[in-house]
Amino acid sequence: MASTVKNITSLSLVIIGLLFLPALCQARAELIRINGSGAAVDILRPMISAYAKQHPNVKFVVNKPLGSKGAVKALLAGFLDIAVSSKVVTREEAAQGASFSDYGRIPLAVVSPAAVGKQDITTRELTDIFSGKVRQWPNGEPIRIILRPRDDIDAQILAGLSPGMDAALRSARKRPGMIFAATDPEATESILRTPGAIGTAALSCVISAKGRLKAFRLNGRAPTPVGIADGTYPLAKDVRFVTTSRTTAAARDFLRFVYSAQGRAMAKKEGVLVTAMDEKNP
Repeated sequence: MASTVKNITSLSLVIIGLLFLPALCQARAELIRINGSGAAVDILRPMISAYAKQHPNVKFVVNKPLGSKGAVKALLAGFLDIAVSSKVVTREEAAQGASFSDYGRIPLAVVSPAAVGKQDITTRELTDIFSGKVRQWPNGEPIRIILRPRDDIDAQILAGLSPGMDAALRSARKRPGMIFAATDPEATESILRTPGAIGTAALSCVISAKGRLKAFRLNGRAPTPVGIADGTYPLAKDVRFVTTSRTTAAARDFLRFVYSAQGRAMAKKEGVLVTAMDEKNP
């Protein structure tokens, strides 16, 4: 009888162990929490997938993009391990413990749904569209502008195209009934679902849209990494990684992968002009 009880007890312990094994494995899994601009998150997805296959004990948490500013705030509050930002880290953020490492630049394209049929656009045409002087596409379809908030990096980059473009954007924001999008994914989705829309999107977002977005040639120049490198294409977003002293060893190891030759090669496929040529030790 004692032997039977002992065997039953041992079996019960084995069963309990098997039941709790998945939870214990999950508890031991190292979490890497990443967020940032939608374009930057798109760039990272293939790298996250590749790294996760090589490190099955690592789990990534990538929620809805918060944007550059929101992600840095979340990082400083301890809710993220890595923020990916298109904005420069401010003195206040640095004083709170944020440190950054530049990675590269990505073209910011002027885009519309593929159905509009237009291939090229000039700075003058853009200015006339955003100022309201031109309100129809050549085929007669109404133009619907998708705007970003004034402090958004995409809006600032577009405004820097020319003094006239800056004034046109300020004029557009004052007109009633305009469509605003706060983040990269919201902007891309708004452009895709709005007939005759025009707005901006990083090249990575254009690639992710798989042919549904048309990126215009701007003043005859295509939005490509080569165009950024040789200075012939004027609109580009920075890609930089922001960390703090609380950033985990697992997260720093992932960043080393991002900066590695393999990571850089994957970023280039997503449209990034990678300016960081050496593997980093964040």
